[in-house]
Amino acid sequence: MHWGVGVAFRWARKMAASGAEPQILVQYLVLRKDLSQAPFSWPAGALVAQACHAATSALHIHRDHPHTAAYLQDLGRMRKVVLEAADESTLKELAETLQQKNIDHVLWLEQPENIATCIALRPYPKEEVNQYLKKYRLFK
Repeated sequence: MHWGVGVAFRWARKMAASGAEPQILVQYLVLRKDLSQAPFSWPAGALVAQACHAATSALHIHRDHPHTAAYLQDLGRMRKVVLEAADESTLKELAETLQQKNIDHVLWLEQPENIATCIALRPYPKEEVNQYLKKYRLFK
């Protein structure tokens, strides 16, 4: 579902006019931890690139959603949280749960190998998605 950019600006104006504090929006990423370990042993730069690809893709695909438009309105205040999934099956299980719960996200597949590496959600108020992500810890 795509929202028009005009809708996003009207939403932001409505928030400002009401005197309400704007919601804090967070883009969550869940990256496979096992890719950094043997037998994969991907370098840190390759893992960072996977997270960047997933994040960029989610922002682009959901660019017309009011939350995404608001998130991109003030680039200096963007918040991202990178969590870790143990392995590919854990990542795919999360993607399935997010799909079932209608949580907008992208499951990034590295090509040409077609390896699931990272999930990126579009920006959300953290209270809306915490329940699906609370079992994942910060990526180390």
